[in-house]
Parts: sequence; C-alpha cells; structure tokens
Amino acid sequence: MAVKESQKPLEPIVFLLLVLTLALFLVRLYAARVIGFGDSEALYATYAKFPQPAYLDHPGLVGVLASSLGAGTIPSPAAAHVATAALASAFPWLVVVVARQLGAPMRPAAIAGLVVAATPEIGVGLYAMTPDLLLSFLWLAFIGLCSAALEAEPKGGRSAALFLATGVIAGAAATAKITGVLLFPAMGIVVWLDAKHRRAPWPWLGIAAGLVPVARIALFESRRGWPMLHHRLVDTQHAAGFSFRNVGALFGGQLLYLSPVIAVVAAIVAWRLVRARREAGLLFWTFALPIVPLAILCLWSRVAEPHWLAPPLLALPLFAATHAEPYRRKLVAPAVGVGLAFVVAVHAWVLSPSLLRYAPASYDAKVDITNELYGWPDATRAVGEMLQDADAAAGVRLDGWVVGATWMTCAQLQAGSPSAKVGCATDVPSDFDDWAPPATTWKRADVIVFVSTDGRPPPASLSAFHLARTERVSVVRGGRIVRTFHLTLLEKLAAG
Repeated sequence: MAVKESQKPLEPIVFLLLVLTLALFLVRLYAARVIGFGDSEALYATYAKFPQPAYLDHPGLVGVLASSLGAGTIPSPAAAHVATAALASAFPWLVVVVARQLGAPMRPAAIAGLVVAATPEIGVGLYAMTPDLLLSFLWLAFIGLCSAALEAEPKGGRSAALFLATGVIAGAAATAKITGVLLFPAMGIVVWLDAKHRRAPWPWLGIAAGLVPVARIALFESRRGWPMLHHRLVDTQHAAGFSFRNVGALFGGQLLYLSPVIAVVAAIVAWRLVRARREAGLLFWTFALPIVPLAILCLWSRVAEPHWLAPPLLALPLFAATHAEPYRRKLVAPAVGVGLAFVVAVHAWVLSPSLLRYAPASYDAKVDITNELYGWPDATRAVGEMLQDADAAAGVRLDGWVVGATWMTCAQLQAGSPSAKVGCATDVPSDFDDWAPPATTWKRADVIVFVSTDGRPPPASLSAFHLARTERVSVVRGGRIVRTFHLTLLEKLAAG
C-alpha cells in the first residue's frame, strides 16, 4: 500500500535544516541585543524619517520597512534586528517552498534550503536591514508565482490572478533595489517563449501592473534631474574602468560571500543550467539575463560589490533541487560544512570582542567593518550632552544642530537620535543635502556639534562659528581602541 507523502517520516535533511534554523535564529536574537546598525543600515533607517519614492542609493521600499519597524519613525537597532533575524531565518524555507513549487521532491528541496542557509551571503548578510533582504524574498516569490502562473490554464481566473501577482512582485522588487527591474524582461521572454500564454492578455497586464510603482519612481527622479542614476553612474564612478583588480574583486568576492566549496558547486550548477536552458526556461532566464549586466557592471566599477550578483544566483539551488544529480551528494556535506564554518567565524568575530586580542599587530581597525556596529550610542549620548550643556550655559533653548563629516557619520547620528537635527558637510552630494540644505538650516544654527571619526577639522565654510569645546569618545573592543569619535562644539560668533 502506498504511503502518502504527508505520512512519511520526517526527512533527516529537513530535521537538520530545522535545527540549523533554530540555532541561527537564537544567535541572531542575541546579536540583536548587543550590536547596533552598520553604516549602510543606519542610512536606510533614516529613510523612515524622510519618506520618498527614491534616494541617492536605492529606491524607497527599505524606508517603508524601516518605518513599519519603527512605528512611523526610525527604528531602534534592536527592533530592526529582531525582525531581520526572523526574516533571515525563514529565507531558506522559502527556498524549499519555491523548489517544491517547481517540482522538486522534498529531500532535494531541503538540501537546497540547507545549502542556502549555510551560504555566508545568506547566513550573515540577510541579517542586516538592507534592500537586499527585501529583494531576496521578492526575487524568490517572483520565481514561485511565475512558475505557478505558467502552469495555469491561459484563460482561467487562476492564470489572471497569478500573472498579475507576479508582475506586482516584480514591481515591488524594483522598488527594493534597481536590480529588480531585470525581472521584467525575464518575465517577458519566458512568457513569449511559452506558446499557450503568449497570446493571453494576463501576463502582459501583469507586467503593466508591475511597472506602475516603477513609473512613480521614474517620475520622481525625472523631476529632480535623475539624482539616483547620476549618483550611481557618475558621482561614485570617477575611478571606473575595466581592470584586473575588478576581476579579482568580483571572483574573489564570490569565494568569500559564497565560501569556496559552495562557489564551486554554484559554478557546476550554473554550467548545467546553461546547458539545460530550453528545459529550465524560467530558472535560466532569471539567472542568465540579470547576471550578464550585473557582472559587466562589477567588472567596470571599482565601487561595485560582489553581492550584487546574489539575486540571479538564487536560481541555482532551485535548479539543483529540481535536477538532482550524483555530484551534489558528493559535494553537499563539504559545501554546508565549509559554509557554516565561515558563518560561525563571522558571528564569533562580531559577538566576541575578546577575539580581538589575538589579532595580528598589523590589524587595522579602520578596515574592519565590524567596528561600525559598536560605539555609536556612546557618541550620540556625548553629542546630546554637548548640546544640553550649550543650552544650560546660554540659559535658553538654542537652535542646535549635529553635523557629520561623512554620510556614514550623519546616518549613524540620525539613526541613534531620531529627534536630532542632523546635517552633513560632505564633499559629494548626500541625501542629507535635501533633508537639511546647509544654507538654510545648520549654517544658520546657534550651535553645532561637528562629529568626525578621523579627526578632520570642521569645514572652512563654518567661519561664522568659533570653537568652544572639543571632546573625544573612544570605543574599546578586546582591550584595543578600535574607533575614536572627535566632537567639536561650535558657537555662532556675535554679530558686529
């Protein structure tokens, strides 16, 4: 007598994935108690205070997430990270669900989820509150919904609902990160190659529906002179150009972000996916079409980051799950083992300051981004006390502003003190220039606390102020000073 799948014993791989999910979730919850925002996270958190369709770095969906986590304002790091801990822990299970939708048996689907969970880019990277977190969920949801839509009868209501939902998800992905726009041509090609759906209206109406939020962003950008595109393609690309350095950064980055064994597995699966492109259809086009322009951009730009290739790579575990072959059984254990070793090492380094005692003498705290996660509450508190002291000395409430020397400093100060008035004195444009135009805001202040992390002096444009006080706040980890905040209180010179 046949045993129904729902009545079969739990697959050992599924149990292992459950255990790994719980373990990583508990570690992430602990991290939420002890670490702050990374610099980029702090910027995205400030989006909650200044809602708009797009910003210099990204479209605005991550600001909507931040606002929802902060009940309408900037969330605390703990509140944001509790939510991202849950989302990051759930993500491998979405891989399992989508793999099952694509026809994978439970065991290979769970293996795909396990490998994804052990991939450093996911196991570590998705913990942060970033556009990539949103894009990863939306990208997978797009693949699952599009697959279901292609299986539906072209003239039925199910087809209409699924294609409309697929288009809307693609549009949402584009509002999370510009990379999401690449889902539209992928969807169009997949539908065009499917004879039974090509002539139906629903896929094309789905694409049209998804383009509505994209059009809103485009309209917002066009009215302001396309600042996001200018920032991405001009302001940050002065040293751009194809080079061996960029080649090394792209491929070396994959070895770190994926871990070496998972990178090898990914290369094997990618090759098999390309060879099976006619059969793979949806997975091929959501992999090949986006990865080409993203790879070219990474090879051209010195500021490109290896994780830009992550969304199209999501097709690979899904393809592996639906086309299980012997090589996977040989590589899955070392892939998961090495990947988890990377994940554990990163968490240990971040959460165990005592390990810093064993760093070599050549250790440079400035290039260790872990240090972004510590010390900002102390700096923010010291800034607030400086402004309070200035008010007390004057006997009145002064117009006090906090001005950072870099956008990272400004973002951390604003995220740490949502009610503070924060400006930015940077050499290149930042979002703060729109939120607090210097000429009409902080340059007219009564007092300014200028904050830097490298000891640079206040800008010469603040000649109308005199230096009243300086202070340093040092961050110690593992017995070493890893960062020093330089605070300068500036008071407006008396007229006349």
